[in-house]
Amino acid sequence: MVSRRFTLKLGAAAGAGLVTGSAFGQTVPQSGLVFPDGYQPTWTREPSPPSTPFVTPLFIMPIAQPVPESALNPPPDPASHQRYNDFLPQKFYIQKMQEGKWVYHSDPPYNQGSWGYTMDGIVPGPTFITKYGEPLFVRRLNELPPVGTGKVTWALPSFSIHTHNGHQASESDGFPSDFADPGEFWDHHYPSFPAGNDPSEIMGTLWYHDHRLDFTATNVYAGFSGFFLAFDDLDSNNENDPNPKAFRLPSGKYDVPLIIHDVQFDQDGQVIWDFVGAHPVASNENGGGGYGPSPTYTVNGMIGDKFTVNRIIQPYFQVERRKYRLRLLNGGPSRFYSVAFTKDGKTPETVHVISNEGNLLPRPVEASDYFDLWPANRYDIIIDFSKYEDGDKIYLTNRLEERADGAGATGRYLDPTNLIMRFDVTGGEVEDPSRLPEVLRPLPKIDLSEVKREREFVFDYTNGMWTVNGRLMDPNRIDAAIEQGSAEIWTLRNDGDAWGHPIHSHFEEFQVLSLNGKPIEPGDIANWGRKDVVQLGPGDEIKIFGRWRDFFGKYVMHCHNVVHEDHAMMIRWDIVEPGKGF
Repeated sequence: MVSRRFTLKLGAAAGAGLVTGSAFGQTVPQSGLVFPDGYQPTWTREPSPPSTPFVTPLFIMPIAQPVPESALNPPPDPASHQRYNDFLPQKFYIQKMQEGKWVYHSDPPYNQGSWGYTMDGIVPGPTFITKYGEPLFVRRLNELPPVGTGKVTWALPSFSIHTHNGHQASESDGFPSDFADPGEFWDHHYPSFPAGNDPSEIMGTLWYHDHRLDFTATNVYAGFSGFFLAFDDLDSNNENDPNPKAFRLPSGKYDVPLIIHDVQFDQDGQVIWDFVGAHPVASNENGGGGYGPSPTYTVNGMIGDKFTVNRIIQPYFQVERRKYRLRLLNGGPSRFYSVAFTKDGKTPETVHVISNEGNLLPRPVEASDYFDLWPANRYDIIIDFSKYEDGDKIYLTNRLEERADGAGATGRYLDPTNLIMRFDVTGGEVEDPSRLPEVLRPLPKIDLSEVKREREFVFDYTNGMWTVNGRLMDPNRIDAAIEQGSAEIWTLRNDGDAWGHPIHSHFEEFQVLSLNGKPIEPGDIANWGRKDVVQLGPGDEIKIFGRWRDFFGKYVMHCHNVVHEDHAMMIRWDIVEPGKGF
């Protein structure tokens, strides 16, 4: 749940202004280091058109379908990928990145469709179903219209797709300056093995999204995101699995990915972005963006006033009276949530958390209160609808208030009527072969003797920009060179007093050693287990232990309020040969 520590700090800071600006020297309107008196972002100044809640059904993304290797022209180039022949792809995919319309709701004006970015014609993109030991290869084609010719004027038709937090080599990881422009493609090789070949490092709920340098926020918001689910012999995607070691978690249509985005619309039902300064234009030869004479988006965060789940505004979903696995993901770009499942729109119902950040916990954790869902946070929830009656309504509810200027959570709780979606319980008793195991996946052992270096990273805002150790992102600068096969301890500290940063590091999971000097307790669903995102609240200091194995190359760590990432709270770290670290 939202911690008292977090609530008090945000509440104390709610009236404080945040510094503003852009990575390219432009500044938003400001008086000193705060927004001018009377400034209001779009979501409070020009509310979206009204829509009736819970009348449009939930969209369930289809499963991505493989193609013959011969469909790839030109064929894959093994020399472009590390260890390609060690992990030869068994399945091949082609994904088309396009511009198109998406219907967010059945009410007008939304029913006319809103322009955005689609992946194979849908938003979110298709769900990839993968299995450990079955490497795959994905070619992504940029079929977007060139800059200045498309209907989406506030995003950039250039992408770099990151599978978050896949264990893939740098060239397939979606490094921010490895992008494909219109008419180009990018090949991704996913080797499908756990880090260090350690079974305890197996992951489950991953997702993929754009990571284009300077335009991650707009491109993800435009539509470039989707689920990437991985299974193995234990979490086998089969609730009838005869293997006695299999978890037999709810599977098939009872395993439901849910990606939450808050979106802002104009009066014609078109998705819009909040602008206040200089307008982004085409990429330059160095991979960065340029700016034209009219407005760029706020550097604080993009907030919409319509909750969407799988890009449907406040949908409903019919469920049977049995167990479901719900995979909750905050797809951003910026809003923080405190969520629960409620029957009355207020009082939390008991559910069981089995996974955070895509990693199964050692055991299920009972949750009977609201819990945080920061940008890029995700939880796998087991909820048993058999305890309800035919006709009961269960709501996914948010109660965390967002600041009026869009600059983050106030720390105050709303009247819990902020309803995101509704589950409609239907029918009588049904057979349910799925289980909620008492034991899940053990944690990897922490061996401090492996630690090669300790590092500190300070997250702050400096002269109107979001910084790490006082510096802005430079994709050509190596901020940390980590020796392959080593372990390190990193201290992450938030020197700000008015904003929380969900900090994400690519490639390897880590374990949290302490939060503000106190060790992590088992059952703390926000920090226990293997993580790839930490909740770095105002003034917080978190120590993490991680290993770096299997591949070489460049990766990043950044704030997953992706508006902060774009402006420019991100570092580059590289995995290098032993003896060459710094």
